[in-house]
Amino acid sequence: MNQPPARPSPPPAGVATDERLSPRRADRVNPESCTDAPHVEGSAAGTPPRLLDRLREAIRVRHYSIRTENAYADWARRFILFNDKRHPQDLGAAEVMAFLTYLAVQRNVAASTQNQAKSALLFLYRIVLGVELPWLDEVIGAKSPRRLPVVLTQGQVRSLLLELNGTMGLVASLLYGTGMRLLEGLRLRVKDIDFERREIVIRDGKGGKDRVTVLPENLMLPLTEHISRRRALHNKDLANGAGEVWLPDALAVKYPSTPKAWGWQWVFPSLTTSVDPRSGVIRRHHLHETSVQKSVSTAARRAGIDKPCSPHVLRHSFATHMLQAGYDIRTVQELLGHREVSTTMIYTHVLNRGGRGVRSPLDQI
Repeated sequence: MNQPPARPSPPPAGVATDERLSPRRADRVNPESCTDAPHVEGSAAGTPPRLLDRLREAIRVRHYSIRTENAYADWARRFILFNDKRHPQDLGAAEVMAFLTYLAVQRNVAASTQNQAKSALLFLYRIVLGVELPWLDEVIGAKSPRRLPVVLTQGQVRSLLLELNGTMGLVASLLYGTGMRLLEGLRLRVKDIDFERREIVIRDGKGGKDRVTVLPENLMLPLTEHISRRRALHNKDLANGAGEVWLPDALAVKYPSTPKAWGWQWVFPSLTTSVDPRSGVIRRHHLHETSVQKSVSTAARRAGIDKPCSPHVLRHSFATHMLQAGYDIRTVQELLGHREVSTTMIYTHVLNRGGRGVRSPLDQI
């Protein structure tokens, strides 16, 4: 591992020493304390929880997503290993700056990645270690460039969808037809699709917000047939003594029969069972996002699309094509779930610049 140029600075004055830093441990963190353990029940009696376990507990108390939990724990582990497994309590501004500089200069990470690392270290010091370090606020954050989204033409979208079939084709069509994010589509539950009102309720989207989006008429029959097949799979699970699904906010405790209720099942369940990383319970989860990403990328190559193509590009294409069709920007903002209309404004680039939005002076000669 690369080492920071400066020697670690001593802990700030007045800061209590962490209980894990006993004299017999010198100034090193036990390598076991850097493992990615999902819980701390296995700790010996009277032994304080390990650092990363404390970090995960603090994140779960605040109801952050498991993706945020894994990301913050990973950045804390990298920071510790970068500093030769020294405990973060013994490190200071020089080490944090050296780590962020290493990410930007030597690893050449994106600005968003660098800022995520800074946020993770800020959480580690302030919340987990209880150390208020004034210099941490002064660490310069990377400026994220504002880039135009990749957008497919309607012809390219048609070619892409023709290269997909089965469940992957249905997922891709749903993303383009509704403007949902990939995980919002995969986390869709049966009860949230209203065929009579032709709408889909998206629960716990980005920022923990709910919203309603349109259900494309062309997908009503394919979705109905897909859900019918998935109900047969659910009935088979019930017959085998399984069939439970993950529920948020201890709903399974309050309503014990709900985990097996048909309405709460995933619309796109996985064909195999998996272990819940937090509880350790074996159940059938929804499709993994990487399987959809690989399918869309492969289909784009077969369709001869040279643009970088991912499931999120279908969301960009939905927003752009809605604006081109004449829908007002506030409607598109609500369908996408953007907090500020300025975020949706980025899709107006197709209306007022480049392409067919303006006429080049060369064409007037």
